[in-house]
Amino acid sequence: MSQTEPWFAVRTALSARRTRLLTLASFLLPLLVWCAVSYLPFVWHPKVSITDPGDVGYFSVGMLADKELFAEEAANMREQGKAEPQGFRANPVYLPAPHEVAIAFYTAFTTEPKRRSEKWLHESLWHSITIIFWGFFLSSIIGVPLGILCGTYMAISRLHEPFVEFFRYLPAPAFGALAVAILGIHDGPKIAIIFIGTFFQQVLVVANTTRKLDIALVEAALTLGANRIQLLFRVVIPGIITDLYRDLRILLGWAWTYLIVAELIGTSSGITWFITQQARYKNFDNVYAAIIMIGIIGLASDLLLAWLGKRMFRWEKAAAKA
Repeated sequence: MSQTEPWFAVRTALSARRTRLLTLASFLLPLLVWCAVSYLPFVWHPKVSITDPGDVGYFSVGMLADKELFAEEAANMREQGKAEPQGFRANPVYLPAPHEVAIAFYTAFTTEPKRRSEKWLHESLWHSITIIFWGFFLSSIIGVPLGILCGTYMAISRLHEPFVEFFRYLPAPAFGALAVAILGIHDGPKIAIIFIGTFFQQVLVVANTTRKLDIALVEAALTLGANRIQLLFRVVIPGIITDLYRDLRILLGWAWTYLIVAELIGTSSGITWFITQQARYKNFDNVYAAIIMIGIIGLASDLLLAWLGKRMFRWEKAAAKA
């Protein structure tokens, strides 16, 4: 595309250069806002970090005090002729600066757990990934075939979709206590929450994708004498496979959104345990680092699946070019 083309042309593909620039900007803009909030005192620094408490008895070095309180105590000490407190404007402790989170991102992997019963961060991450895998795998092996059948046969759709539509509005975490009672306190209920959170949405999404298949293909197959099995495996599934693969990538992202809630059910485990422990001790730099790790793993898995999709479905790229 010519560089003279407008940036906001309606439904017009961007050049590769503009696509890369906008992709980079989508990450840089939030980072710039975070840096501004962290490093520019006039933007948002509602606290004062005490460097010298002066004669204020309850102030201590390193303490974070509200600006109004600090100004009030400084004025009181000045009126009484006593030593005024000293400090500099700072963010609250729960909003660490980017460089602090970057350091925590590294040290979280290199710092040995304080207790023998605790796991390394990479072990906690791997445990969380296995929870996601099994929950989504189990929902997919049931939800995908059922969705395809619902999208192909109206009788199956009317038999299942009304209940699925009802059940998908029920919050998955509400079944936590029941899942623990049935499956125990370890990984079983966590996998169940991921399953419940994705299965019912999966059936509806896959059914809707299946209905988008050109009906002329189905009619042609039936005219040529295809039976039900042949219709499914030689017409329907090949006809929707690329869209189905894309749906599963999106639904996998939904599974990640249930991870934190799922891992709080029963015994805390995985990356959720790490986050709750660090928040308890107010190590918010580690909390932010762990949250960013989840995002990186999710994005990396999606990019990997997108790359695999391009390799498996080469004809889609050729059709798009045509």
